[in-house]
Amino acid sequence: MEIINRRQRMFSISRKLRREEKVVGLVPTMGALHAGHLKLVEEARQSCDVVIVSIFVNPTQFNDKGDLERYPRDLTSDAALLADYDVDYVFAPDVEEIYPEGSSTYVYVEGISECLEGASRPGHFRGVATVVTILLNTVRPDKAFFGQKDAQQVAVIKRLTSDLGFETEIVVIPTIREASGLAMSSRNALLTDEQREKAVAIIEGLREAKIAFKKGERNASNLAEMVQKRIESEPLARLDHVAVVDRETMQPIDKIGDNETLIVAAAYFGEVRLIDNVILNRMQ
Repeated sequence: MEIINRRQRMFSISRKLRREEKVVGLVPTMGALHAGHLKLVEEARQSCDVVIVSIFVNPTQFNDKGDLERYPRDLTSDAALLADYDVDYVFAPDVEEIYPEGSSTYVYVEGISECLEGASRPGHFRGVATVVTILLNTVRPDKAFFGQKDAQQVAVIKRLTSDLGFETEIVVIPTIREASGLAMSSRNALLTDEQREKAVAIIEGLREAKIAFKKGERNASNLAEMVQKRIESEPLARLDHVAVVDRETMQPIDKIGDNETLIVAAAYFGEVRLIDNVILNRMQ
């Protein structure tokens, strides 16, 4: 496994792999790897000849400087984990490699970027769209792997790759959860033991709503209210939002029909903001 810090070196390897007609898989991460990331790596390993994992804490997607400073970083530990998963390359550039001095170009996906996470974290999805564009242009992967936990991010990236004509296939892997049901996230490490225990209120509310949907409830506001009540019943939780939305556009809906629909939720536990979602009517 080679660790690459320079974009020019990554360009060179990418060109070589394309000449060799290798199927290249990219797993973009911000490090602080956990079992959810490793599941993405496993999926990439099964379907690709070459697996590249990027590790880059992207400053442009943080609207809170304190959040950026608190974000866990341990490249040595992350690289040791990836070595056990037969990863071929780790692309771990410095900020100056991704955003050289004088860099002034950004990518913005209108509509999808402005609601929910975008409203709570202004500028977040501009940063996500920009860094993903840079990574796709640098690595030129055949497939890129993302987790369903970040549902709005997935929607932004799918629209981005479609609109800008990237050939990369976006592969979405179901959310990996802790034994309690809590969605795995690098931010979980910032929770106290008590906060981590109580944070399951999010998935418990989402699952309650999904059961109601399976029993025939189609009114979006009723389903959202179930989730809201469960989260707000937990004293340690501070609700940010709950919404029932179209999976592709992330726009709110009133009544659930044939389009794939999500219930998305975000809540704070202390200073840590957690997100999760469930798919109500996954198409086969």
